[in-house]
Amino acid sequence: MSMNMKNYNLDNVVDYHYGCFPPSELDLSRLIEPLTRAQDAISRYDQMLLSLPNSELLLAPLRQSEAVISSRMEGTISTVDEVMIYEAESQDDGKPRPVREDVIEVFLYTTVLRRAQTAVAEGEPINEGLIKNAHRLLLSFGRGARKSPGQYKEEQNYVGDDRHKIIYFKPISPLQLQPAMHDLLKFIEFSPMLHLFKVGIAHVEFEALHPFNDGNGRIGRLLITLLLWKFGLIHKPHFYVSAFFETHKDEYIELMRAVSRDDDWTSWTAFFLNAIAEQAESNLQTVKKITALYDEMKEPFREMSGSKWHIAAQDSIFENPVFKNSQLIKRSGMPKHVATRITKLLYEGGILRELHPASGRRGALYMFEPLMEIVRA
Repeated sequence: MSMNMKNYNLDNVVDYHYGCFPPSELDLSRLIEPLTRAQDAISRYDQMLLSLPNSELLLAPLRQSEAVISSRMEGTISTVDEVMIYEAESQDDGKPRPVREDVIEVFLYTTVLRRAQTAVAEGEPINEGLIKNAHRLLLSFGRGARKSPGQYKEEQNYVGDDRHKIIYFKPISPLQLQPAMHDLLKFIEFSPMLHLFKVGIAHVEFEALHPFNDGNGRIGRLLITLLLWKFGLIHKPHFYVSAFFETHKDEYIELMRAVSRDDDWTSWTAFFLNAIAEQAESNLQTVKKITALYDEMKEPFREMSGSKWHIAAQDSIFENPVFKNSQLIKRSGMPKHVATRITKLLYEGGILRELHPASGRRGALYMFEPLMEIVRA
């Protein structure tokens, strides 16, 4: 954040670690155990992803969940339900019901996640262009639109607590930001460091640089997913760690400060490895619940729909658990009369919940509650 420093408490502010990146060494004796745990957990999670016939279909709702949690860490408050409802209504007729700015900002982050993942999948390098484009979209609406979307900071910014008027970190000077970003991207591309170490070090360095006026945390956490994917630690871009960081937010912040204050890269790296290990375990359990639900619902979808289109309907609804008939038709390719009949039968059978009835030109809005219960958890 950029701010007038008057009336802020600066007693415990920590300055950026000039001249200390990348770290000269890490205490490997403290990292062997957490590294082993992280490698094992993320490998088991990745094997689960590889076993899925369509990971995008089953795990797309987790992207909205990540956007909600990552945005909440920055003070943007919304729910998975709100974001999915807004997305469904936006896609239908371009005129969703009025919603809070926070909901739109979180929705934009889901779009950023999806577009960045697609760009990397299509061969675009993780460079300043990708980072700036992601930031430009992230801040294209609401409060962020006034904070130079897609442009590096030109004034000194700070990390702190606005409500309590406390500053606890002073990022790198704007005058030294460009060469520092170059060094970070060079480190990502060419450092021989172990990949999990490198992802953790790159994340804390990006946060310490704080290159933008706003949105740094969300872009920084997006980079974790992209780098895990780039380095082959996951074969598909579905790994989100914000839930762990939110649960351990005080430790997350303090260990990042310790990197600059004490040159303690090892403690941060150990924390990051533990985050990967625990989040991989949590993600694995979530994926298992979603796949179990998918298998459990095959027969009800077949019986209730009474149609050869039951698999297409189930796949579309799992990928987009909040939807209108027009969207079901478009995504599945089924005829209109078939889609209308299937949603009616699934609603009457208790599989779907009607959020809003049809009104005028607006179609009815449905929610697949069993999947939402898993995604909300």
